[in-house]
Amino acid sequence: MRSLAVADVREAGGRREQETYARLEMIARLLDTKWHIPGTGIRFGADALLSLLPAVGPVASTAVSAYLIWEARRLGVSTGLLIRMLGNLGLDALISAVPVAGSIGDVFFRANLRNMALLRRHLERRGRP
Repeated sequence: MRSLAVADVREAGGRREQETYARLEMIARLLDTKWHIPGTGIRFGADALLSLLPAVGPVASTAVSAYLIWEARRLGVSTGLLIRMLGNLGLDALISAVPVAGSIGDVFFRANLRNMALLRRHLERRGRP
């Protein structure tokens, strides 16, 4: 009887982890590739648009990106992987800090999707999503 309860808890934890991952993936796509420029293969997201707003936009975008990393930490990623994710975020923040050109850079450097790829590989190694 007890082993059944443990299995239920593990299954619920796995389901919660998958739901968290799906939510983070949705946020990352919104920030990096939600829209496309018709007639081109160029995709952009809210991160590039927010970069157009002086000071407030890049700070807001970086805060949402930091949330993705916070959740990755809660999912158990290693310190080394967190540092790589923070490096992607730091580079993205530097790119975003440059007026106008930062928005163009955000179109091509997709830190959130890079971080989600790192998280996906981590979870696949653990046998999740």
